[in-house]
Amino acid sequence: MIAQMEGSFSAAQKPPYTGETLKRVPVHQQVYLQLREAVLFGELTPGEAVTIQGLIERTGAGMTPIREAIRRLTSEGALEFRGNRRVLVPMLTVDVIDELIFLREMLEPKLASLAAERATQSDIDELEALDDGLDDAIAQGDVGAYLRCNHAFHAKLYSIAKAPILTEVAEGLWLRFGPSMRVVCGRMGTQNLPDNHKMALDGLRAGDGTATANAIREDVLQGMEQVRVAMENAGLVGEPIDT
Repeated sequence: MIAQMEGSFSAAQKPPYTGETLKRVPVHQQVYLQLREAVLFGELTPGEAVTIQGLIERTGAGMTPIREAIRRLTSEGALEFRGNRRVLVPMLTVDVIDELIFLREMLEPKLASLAAERATQSDIDELEALDDGLDDAIAQGDVGAYLRCNHAFHAKLYSIAKAPILTEVAEGLWLRFGPSMRVVCGRMGTQNLPDNHKMALDGLRAGDGTATANAIREDVLQGMEQVRVAMENAGLVGEPIDT
């Protein structure tokens, strides 16, 4: 589901890794999680080059954990290292968007189907609460909150599937298209689109794996097509790189 809203980006969102939870996480992992979220939720936009020094100032971390975080995110395809201490979020090409659609259409409906077999009432209640938060974000035009609630809904749904390998791959794909979601939310405006999350919840309540999978498949296709259109309109679709 892509935000059916208008409005500019909200102020920086409070990261979830704070307080006592964050204190228990090693520094290098804290920095990785901070930068990962900055990519995932579009705080670093596609094609935007940032310096290592800028990332140090952003996080308050030292050079070593910043370099380690960049190394990890580069290996995951979320960042590109461009030399001269610069990194950027890669722009999607048409071919990459097509690959992402193919992979998401294969993986995420399968995870949704497995989740329908295993979801408890408590799981469904949590998903409904996340979807309510998403609806509130749309009503308020809060893009940052929308992106977090949308991701949290999918992450919770896939965690219910108890298929860790498939879930890990799906999360990696989200890192690649997540930055573009913010561009979509800022440019697509208010639209009357089918609410596929509500249909997925109906499928979960009925224990219907096929209905849940179909709802998530439609959600994936609807969202990725909007990514394609918004990125093209914004001039943010890159050219293939010759190898």
